[in-house]
Amino acid sequence: MPQFLTDDDVTLVYDDLGPRDGAPVVLCHGLAAAGEQLAADAAFFARRGYRVLVPDVRGHGRSGKPNPMTAEGFGIPRMANDLVAMLDHAEAGPVHWVGNSLGGILALELLARHEARLQTLATFGTAYALSLPRWGAQVIPWTYAVFGRKLYAWMAARGMTRHAAARLLIAGMVERFDPQVGLLAAHNLTRYDLIANALAARLPILILRGGRDPQVNVVLGPTLRAMRGRPNFTLVEVPEGGHCANLDATEQVRMELLRFWQRAARS
Repeated sequence: MPQFLTDDDVTLVYDDLGPRDGAPVVLCHGLAAAGEQLAADAAFFARRGYRVLVPDVRGHGRSGKPNPMTAEGFGIPRMANDLVAMLDHAEAGPVHWVGNSLGGILALELLARHEARLQTLATFGTAYALSLPRWGAQVIPWTYAVFGRKLYAWMAARGMTRHAAARLLIAGMVERFDPQVGLLAAHNLTRYDLIANALAARLPILILRGGRDPQVNVVLGPTLRAMRGRPNFTLVEVPEGGHCANLDATEQVRMELLRFWQRAARS
């Protein structure tokens, strides 16, 4: 379980699986989740010879929080910089990046300044731009307070997936999550536009669109209108995938990623 201190003294923890000389992969979770969301996928790819890095983003899972906690401390550039530092700490060459929701947003931020650190980019549950009222972030601590951690976590899990095992995993992560982190991070995540970064990028880009992820799909239009037709962009439909498509349509997501990386290696 490698860990290091960021330049603002936050402990960042990540897992490092598979052979050190394997093609490097980053699997990065979404808001209110943790690396455990992707642990089974990490083991799967490691068994196939990939070196897999699985971070817990600051304020999530085993990683620490800044002191004091501010919205700036959970800004998109700040969290993305942490993950560049992780690549440095792991001495990892250009990586195949797979991001769910927040994990995809952070990779899109990296494209502007660190595209060379990525071989490919695959996202699911991620819109490349979003414009929502910032007051919506206030709902996160309110819901924890009104419903209690356990009930709210179970409600959130039921809203994300129909699968019992996936619900248990999601509910556990949401229950342990600090709602104050959610409030501060969501303040930044309600309004961003990273489409220009994707348009300027030359690396292969894949979107896995979950058929059972209506909240993201309803705001995905600007992303798809901008990216369709670009030679380095691929859209794959995952009909049974929810917001955490790796937990709902596991086999399809894994096979699509393997095919994507293999095509990129041949090009």
